[in-house]
Amino acid sequence: MKNSLMKVKKVIEIEVPDLGKRIKKAREASARSLTDLCAAAGMTTANWYRIESEDTKSLPIETLRKIEEVLGVNFGVQFDD
Repeated sequence: MKNSLMKVKKVIEIEVPDLGKRIKKAREASARSLTDLCAAAGMTTANWYRIESEDTKSLPIETLRKIEEVLGVNFGVQFDD
């Protein structure tokens, strides 16, 4: 008999007030240019600006963690499981 595997996916979303504004404030306080930050985070400047303006429906946690890493900050976003 063939062994088969099935993936089960769990998606959790939380709302984080003013996260885009907080990201922008941290970026403006950084000595690094937006181009450098985007290169380090692996994203385009257009995507970064969409995040700051909160012109996106959701932000993957992996992207947020990259932004935190390149800015050297922790925005305190946690999921309670």
